Amino acid sequence: MPKPKAGDHFDSLFEYAPISLWEEDYSGIKKFFDKLRASGVTNLDTFLNGHPEEIDHSLSLIKVTHVNRETLNMFGAKSEKELLANLNKIFRDEMRAHWRTELLALWNGEVSWSGDGVNYRLDGEALHIRLHWRILPECESNWECVLVAIENITALKKAEERFHNLFEHAPISLWEENYSAIKREFDSLRAQGVTDLRAHLASHPEAVDRFMGMIRVLEVNRKTLSLFEAMDKESLLANLGKIFRDEMGEHFKNELVDMWEGKTYYEREGINYSLTGEPVNVHLHWTLMPGHEKDFDWVLVALQDVTARKKAEEYLRYLGTHDVMTGLYNRAFFEETLQDLEANRKDPVSFVIVDLNGLKQTNDSFGHSAGDKLIRRAAEVLKASLEEGHIAARIGGDEFILIMPDSNEPKVREMVERVESLVTMNNKYYREPELSLSMGASTSAPGFSLSKFISLADDAMYQSKGSYHRRRRGDT
Repeated sequence: MPKPKAGDHFDSLFEYAPISLWEEDYSGIKKFFDKLRASGVTNLDTFLNGHPEEIDHSLSLIKVTHVNRETLNMFGAKSEKELLANLNKIFRDEMRAHWRTELLALWNGEVSWSGDGVNYRLDGEALHIRLHWRILPECESNWECVLVAIENITALKKAEERFHNLFEHAPISLWEENYSAIKREFDSLRAQGVTDLRAHLASHPEAVDRFMGMIRVLEVNRKTLSLFEAMDKESLLANLGKIFRDEMGEHFKNELVDMWEGKTYYEREGINYSLTGEPVNVHLHWTLMPGHEKDFDWVLVALQDVTARKKAEEYLRYLGTHDVMTGLYNRAFFEETLQDLEANRKDPVSFVIVDLNGLKQTNDSFGHSAGDKLIRRAAEVLKASLEEGHIAARIGGDEFILIMPDSNEPKVREMVERVESLVTMNNKYYREPELSLSMGASTSAPGFSLSKFISLADDAMYQSKGSYHRRRRGDT
């Protein structure tokens, strides 16, 4: 079988190439440029700003001399003649934007160019294309032979658009970030002999803020703007210091240690802030994208708003530790506190048992609503009496306790006197029924359990209550 001639061989390579190929003549553009330079034009960009019509004119100066079969297939032409007769349908609209860029490349002496753009099939369907052209070496003086290759990247662009929409409209806050500056700083620290980043940050706490400033935010989605109450991306990025502050520093320090130790994914909960100053509880998912472990230049951060969940948890915790009627701590919290104090015993601890006098008579005479009001008045007095570190709890229907860590007998006597004074004041501002409290106090000492001293305070309270009842009988 005879060997094909070189010319025939290369003609076949061109004709049957699996990519759209065009042979074009740019000599008309070369002459156009020469004419502009002769007229004194030195900056083509400025010239085109003043004469935008010359972009279309220069486009018309291209001569297409031949195209291959894949070109006809890509653009839906039955023949080369049909394609060449309808170039104005193929090269239009968005084509002008990247053609201007091509013109500037040619003006600046470049002999090749690549870029993305949009062309159209003869039936009007838009094609996203990646175009490459090269002035062939033998034609660099006159631009008469230019090879153009066009890739159809429509499927790629649609996939990119699909994933962009998934990102943009995701129901959680998404951030694309670049951590490459942090990676370079890590490499520098290791070169200096640092092996324990946590210890390094402990001795250089200012480094945490410096590391935070190295993060470059590439993109955020719509949910991010709404979550942090930002008008637009620009205002969000200009105010990152308002969003990531306070508690964020400690969380970020732990994240840095994770990165230093080679983790490519982690989750944490923390607090950020909206641009209006409202705290936003977030569950953070941090992912170093696969293939970017070497330079950290692509990181995906997902922030899930868990503020409502946190508020619900806090409310449940409140209900579990507080008496709903009075707002004081409840018996469960009192018992847990007592266990903690016993386990970490540090005498003296003083206790005051408080009993509300006359609650049954108030309920019988004025109704349970009045009785509830009397209970709340007692709680108000006790809360007003507390000093820092003291605890007041309602441990029964009409019974309360004050816990005073690190308080001796003189301190507890001061507390009882303060409560009595506040009761007198309270009764001046409320009509009947009268608020009256019986109290008993004790102060712990080594050798007995704290429960023993609570019993002693309880006994003292009942002695006081007996005196109250004797006084009441004497009044009658």
